[in-house]
Amino acid sequence: MKLFAVVLSLFAASASAFVPAPMTSSKAVTAVNMAAAEELYIDENRRFVMNLILLGSAGVTVGALGIPYILFFVPPGSGGGAGGSPAKDALGNDIFAAEYLASKPAGDRSLAQGLKGDATYLIIKEDKTLETYGLNAVCTHLGCVVPWSTAANKFQCPCHGSQYAPTGAVVRGPAPLPLALAHCDTDEASGKILFSPWTETDFRTGGKGWWN
Repeated sequence: MKLFAVVLSLFAASASAFVPAPMTSSKAVTAVNMAAAEELYIDENRRFVMNLILLGSAGVTVGALGIPYILFFVPPGSGGGAGGSPAKDALGNDIFAAEYLASKPAGDRSLAQGLKGDATYLIIKEDKTLETYGLNAVCTHLGCVVPWSTAANKFQCPCHGSQYAPTGAVVRGPAPLPLALAHCDTDEASGKILFSPWTETDFRTGGKGWWN
């Protein structure tokens, strides 16, 4: 009987070896694949969002640096008319034509703050009216501010001896170019003196203004 029991157990063991392994459920495999695909989809979305953030940051940086550089080369608005910038005194106050003319003698050339804050001469004509142009006081040689000499009746640079006529034309070098022009007008509504860019022909040379 013991021998029969041993044989029977061996037969059962050998038979179980040929039993096929349990198959994985197709639903479980599908679920695993779907999870992997969903994870890949989320990663792609994250990558897309990060790329957008990176591009946006780069665009803002380039714009902040590039726009001012580009605007530097854009020419100012056309001159003339009453759409200019108010002339200002040394304290930064707007200059009013009536008061200014009343306080200055004929032939006077006094400095005011002009376009871009440059020192610019306001010119009083012999009939006590305001000249239609102002003269930028920056010497075209090396950038010194050129004072007006009433005794010599010309602008004389103290730095290197350049001299300019009352109109700003070069009388003596080393300055290579005349003083820059700006339109000078009076705003009828406010009475303020206004400067605006001179974009027309330079009447002293007959050519285009070098500052344009």
